[in-house]
Order: sequence, then C-alpha cells, then structure tokens
Amino acid sequence: MILLVVVVLLALVLFMALRRKVESVRSFQPSQPGPDGKKPITVGFFHPYCNAGGGGERVLWCAIRALQTRYPHIQCVVYSGDTEATGNDIIEKAKQRFNITLPRPVEFVFLKNRFLVEAKTYPFLTLLGQSLGSMLLGMEALFKYVPDVYIDTMGYAFTLPLFRFLAKCRVGCYVHYPTISTDMLSRVADRTASYNNQGFIARNPVLSKLKLLYYKAFAFIYGLMGARSDVVMVNSSWTFGHINDIWGSSTNPSIVYPPCDTKEFTSLQIIPDEEKSIKVIASVAQFRPEKDHTLQVKSFSALMKKLSQEEKMKIRLELIGSCRNVGDESRVADLRALSSSLGVADHVDFLLNIPFEDLKSHLAGATIGLHSMWNEHFGIGVVECMAAGNIIVAHNSGGPKMDIVVPYQDQQTGFLADSEEGYADTMMKILQMTSDERMKIRLAARSSVERFSEKEFEKTFLAASEKLFD
Repeated sequence: MILLVVVVLLALVLFMALRRKVESVRSFQPSQPGPDGKKPITVGFFHPYCNAGGGGERVLWCAIRALQTRYPHIQCVVYSGDTEATGNDIIEKAKQRFNITLPRPVEFVFLKNRFLVEAKTYPFLTLLGQSLGSMLLGMEALFKYVPDVYIDTMGYAFTLPLFRFLAKCRVGCYVHYPTISTDMLSRVADRTASYNNQGFIARNPVLSKLKLLYYKAFAFIYGLMGARSDVVMVNSSWTFGHINDIWGSSTNPSIVYPPCDTKEFTSLQIIPDEEKSIKVIASVAQFRPEKDHTLQVKSFSALMKKLSQEEKMKIRLELIGSCRNVGDESRVADLRALSSSLGVADHVDFLLNIPFEDLKSHLAGATIGLHSMWNEHFGIGVVECMAAGNIIVAHNSGGPKMDIVVPYQDQQTGFLADSEEGYADTMMKILQMTSDERMKIRLAARSSVERFSEKEFEKTFLAASEKLFD
C-alpha cells in the first residue's frame, strides 16, 4: 500500500513538472495577429513521415489546405521527422506528387528522434515499443512547440493524452489503420502466419497464447489512449468497425474518405485496348511489407504461365510506388530478385518515386490495376487506377471490398481476389474480354469514384473537425 502511494505521488510530481515545462514552452512562443486581426489558432499536425509521398500524406496536405481555406486565422504547424529535407523541399514534393498547392505557408517543427517510432528499433514487442516510442517523440514535439489544437494524422494514439492533459489542447485524430485490430487478434488466435505473426510463433501453441495475451492487453491500453480524442475521424467502413470496437462507440467516429485526385485521373482519355501494343498491369503502392508486392509478382508469374509465347511479349507489370527508407529499398531489391528467380524480370518494371505527371501517364496507358494488401484500410491506389480507366483487381478484404470495388448503379466496377491463382485467373479473364466488355466496367468504375474526390474529403473533414475550432 505504501509503495502504491509513493508511486502515485511520484507520478503526480512528474506530471506537474512536465506540465510546467510545456507551459514554459508555450509562454515563449511568438503570437502575431492573423490577416483578419485575430490571434491565430495554432494547429499542430503530428506526421513524422510527412515527406513519404503516400496516401496518408495526401490526407495531411488536403486537410491543411481545407483548414487554411476555411479559417483565415489558423496557423498550421507540422511535426516532421524528415530532417534530411527542408520545409520548402517537403512542400515542393507535395505539389509534384499530389498536385496540391497550399494557400498559405506552413511551419515545420523537425523532430530528431523519429527512430523511436520505427519498427526496426524494436525486434520484440514491436507494437508496444513503437507506441511508447511515439510518446517520447510526442514529448519532443511538445517541448519544441505547443499548439492550441493537436491533430494526429498518422495513427499514433499514444500521443493523444500527452497533448490533451499536459498541454490542454483540443485533440483530434484521423485514423488510417488501427494499430491493432480484431482481425490481427483472430490471426494470432488461429495461429495463422502473416507479416505481423511470424511463422515460428504461429507454429508454437505456447508462444501463440502468450502473444494473444499481449495483443489483448495492448488492445485494451490502445483503446484507452484513443478514447482521449475529442474528434475521431476514420478513413473507411472497415476502419470504423475496428475503431468502434476497440476505442468504444462513445468516441463517435466519423467516416471521412481520404481525398483521391479523381479530377486529374478522370480527365485522362481512356485509350481503347486495341490501340495499345503492350497490355500493362499497373500497381500503385508504397513498398511496405503489408502491401504484399510479393503476391503481385507471384500472381503475375502464374499469369505468364497461362499465356502463349506471343502473348507474353505483349504484357508488362509496372510496380509504381515510393521508397521511404533503406528498408523499402531492400524490399525492392528482394522483389527484383524474386522476379528474376521466377523468370519474369524482363517483363517487370519498378517505377520508384516518380512525379505526379509520370504517374498519370503510366496509369493512362495501363489496362489492369493491381492491388494486393490484405485488409487494406482504404486503398487510394485502387481509386486512382479506377479513375484512370484501369480495370481493378483488388484484394477481397478491407476497404476495397467494403467501400470501393462495389456495384455502382447495378454495374460491375472491378474484381476481387485473394490468392496467386485467383489473381492470375482474374487477370486472364480480363485479358480475354472483348473491348466493349472492358469499356463497360471502366466507365462504371470511373463514375463511381467521384464520392472519393478531394472536394468531398474537404467537405466531410471540415464538418467532422468543426468541434475543434468552435
């Protein structure tokens, strides 16, 4: 009992000391009137990988643009771990990659300890390590700049209580993918090997039980942390279900579909397949392990085995995506080696970190769009392919299954698959269709994606986040 009292007292002393430190930082921050004469409301966006060039970064920049456009007295600050780039470099990349121009400048607060949230830092208990690491990174952010409103746009729920209780900020979050989901718990319980459940654990009943206990305990704490948010936004029906289960229905999550540049892609002319000398199968995704590019390469190899020698010469796989770090580059090297071992290297192109205009050009020339992530939270790359006129083959799970590749006005908009043979058979089926059959699916898919436009995102984001700025 005495020990418990001592621990509680020490915790209170530490809490008060940290709060004084945060208030000290806030007191030294300059505060200049905005263009309308009002004191600006500062909004801090926690996005340590804001220069990565993926779908999450598109959400960040579109959210900032929406707030700047609606609220002239808002000053946006981005907490970034991209210390190798300048603020101007990051803004320029956002413009090139996403075709996004911000109405006003953004301030950057650069964090030196981003390694604290990287998976490679924690060989064991990775989820817990990254989450606790995010709290330390969040403390670094607070000690450098204290905003009035804090919005986490990368899924670091453990930072939410820091900004709410230490800095007394209004707190919001946009959840792309729950750190832990009931699906992950099921895979461990069923002893299914996957990228987040290594084979030696799945094969061992004792280790599986221990991991399940760890996951359940982590899910409970994760729910407590997430529920500290004043506003919760999620990117899909799939994410909504998991956040609602783990954080509790009292958090009242709002579904805010991520912004997809449908206008740019739907403006592309659909090229009839008979005018294409090469049939291109295009994939748009960052080279992260969960995107499962390995399944794409193996499925493409299985497809090639079904084609005649003449047909093989007229088909290519284009893997388009950004490389964030050495780990991503290593995965690309492994995929090149896999392509070579399967005998399809001469038919596979790796297009890394390409500009937005090049992305449009490649998708305009593609016939099939490919997506392979199990339980993808949403799937911006899926929407981009459909908007560009590609016939999509997406994974039969998550956001693509629940929100995107669904019938539109009773018309088919694409296909779903979940195995090497399933993907290969589906791609073969598409290639064997008549041009008119393919065009019918393309047009239905293109019409269906308007609900994922940047305009729709801005409208729903502003409505959901309004409580933070009342």
